[in-house]
Amino acid sequence: MNAADRELVALFAGLDTAGVSDAMDKLGLPGQCLGIMPLDNYRQVVVGPAFTVKYVAASSPAGSVGDFIDEVAAGDVVVIDNDGRSDCTVWGDIMTQYAGLRQIAGTVIDGVCRDVNKALGEGYPLFSRGRFMRTGKDRVQVEAVGGTVSIGCARVAARDIVVADANGVVVVPRERAAEVAALAQQIETVEAAIRQQLAQGSTLAAARAALGYHTLQRKA
Repeated sequence: MNAADRELVALFAGLDTAGVSDAMDKLGLPGQCLGIMPLDNYRQVVVGPAFTVKYVAASSPAGSVGDFIDEVAAGDVVVIDNDGRSDCTVWGDIMTQYAGLRQIAGTVIDGVCRDVNKALGEGYPLFSRGRFMRTGKDRVQVEAVGGTVSIGCARVAARDIVVADANGVVVVPRERAAEVAALAQQIETVEAAIRQQLAQGSTLAAARAALGYHTLQRKA
């Protein structure tokens, strides 16, 4: 990541996908990746700029299925659009091992992965529509990298900010990242205050009313 990437990623420290999603709802921004879920309930939150990859059906002879990973920088999140296909994979154990060695932050796939024991055993963050053992070689190929893709109905441009955790994946448009992060921090501050009031004996209704809970996510 370059300095600008690091600055944007740092803005999301302490936030999770729920808070970021709420902020995006209030701002009227889409970005929640429907149906894309983690292999495991990762306790950490993965945040990084998107390295986008678009797959298409294989030509004859078939093209590459994974060499793009040599171009991915440490801290990036690999975002693969395989059009939601569940009949063949675009990520396996060799990719997981190499991604770990290169300190890639994680991988998001609109499609399926395989060799999941490797990712689970090494704690590599992997988010997809599921898992299946059949290779994508000779079935799909890389069409483009660094462009705009679609992940779970969400539009993802290269270098947008990806936030992913046990709840799923949210993609924040890069040009709105600072605004989204600031609002998500405000929402988390209010929710923390509600939790504190509950711990001190308040009713839920009273705490929510006092701190404006019901308007937190409402579009202005």
